[in-house]
Amino acid sequence: MELLTGEYRNTLDEKGRILFPTRLRNELFAESDKNVLIVTQAFDHCLWLYTLDEWKNISSKIMETASPFNRQNALVLRHFIAPAQEVELDKSGRLSIPQSLREYAHLSKDCVILGINKYMELWDAQAYSDYLGENENSLKEAAEALSNISF
Repeated sequence: MELLTGEYRNTLDEKGRILFPTRLRNELFAESDKNVLIVTQAFDHCLWLYTLDEWKNISSKIMETASPFNRQNALVLRHFIAPAQEVELDKSGRLSIPQSLREYAHLSKDCVILGINKYMELWDAQAYSDYLGENENSLKEAAEALSNISF
């Protein structure tokens, strides 16, 4: 699998379906007979989307190190692992986002899908725009912290 990158804007229909970008579909499912993604809650009221393989990888790492007897670990398990749902793309290339996850992410009609290397994020377009504006100064600080990376 190549790195998933790009920003895609699509609309959510009245049934909670969003057309998944063709470029990402071709990349993710070119060698698979199962067009399935795992969708779960992320931070900042967006959703994370993973392939089955990537989800198995990250969720097993979390489960190996997290204890349900540790309050912080349990919080992460409840927020990230528990709400995860397997969602299959339909024949038209649409992803039907479960109601509970749509509500968590406050998804309205206009949405943004971001390819972020090994996973994707799904945002309400206005919430994403607000997030970028609110975090502009933090972004500069975060980028400065990466100054040891050379090209």
